[in-house]
Amino acid sequence: MAYRAVIFDLGGVVFPSPFEAFDSYDHGNDLKKGTMRSLIRRSSESGAWAALERGELSMDEFADALEAEAFAAGFELDARRLMGLIGTSLGPRPEMARAIGRIRSSGLRTAALTNNWTDEKRRATPNGLHETGLFDVIVESAVEGLRKPDPRIYALALARLDVLASEAVFLDDLGMNLKPARQMGMATVKVVDPTEALAELETILGFALR
Repeated sequence: MAYRAVIFDLGGVVFPSPFEAFDSYDHGNDLKKGTMRSLIRRSSESGAWAALERGELSMDEFADALEAEAFAAGFELDARRLMGLIGTSLGPRPEMARAIGRIRSSGLRTAALTNNWTDEKRRATPNGLHETGLFDVIVESAVEGLRKPDPRIYALALARLDVLASEAVFLDDLGMNLKPARQMGMATVKVVDPTEALAELETILGFALR
């Protein structure tokens, strides 16, 4: 198979996972481990988190709504502090940035496909994303009003890359986000360990990335 494009999730793939911030918040606020992960998992299905990533709430509206969800779940949350922890990313994982550079130098196109949010000050994708030169296409949930795993946002990424699903590989750290891509005909890689994921991607593409 001659692949023409590779599509990357951001948090947990190209950038550190937001789950690290969730765990840090638990630890720093004497919450049982997994408390924030559980809240965000529920909220990302039909709550404030999902609405934020579709661009339906301002950051202040989101913070109030998420804090209400936490209160209903039995604990107090400072949502603004949580979002500050998520925003402390130090930039792309070096091994991923190198791999993306090698993909592009081999003639393939690259895209970022991310569930993200906006606030009054900045787009909340990691700072400088649009200036990194890593991606030909950037598809953001808060801009499109769609979020993974809605198949329509994957179709947008493919259309903007001008490739067929069968010509693309998609990397994400969540199985629920990989399923629609597979069903559409993309090759998929689940990212748990970045080194192992890149080894799998090398096998799929047929050239070295590290």
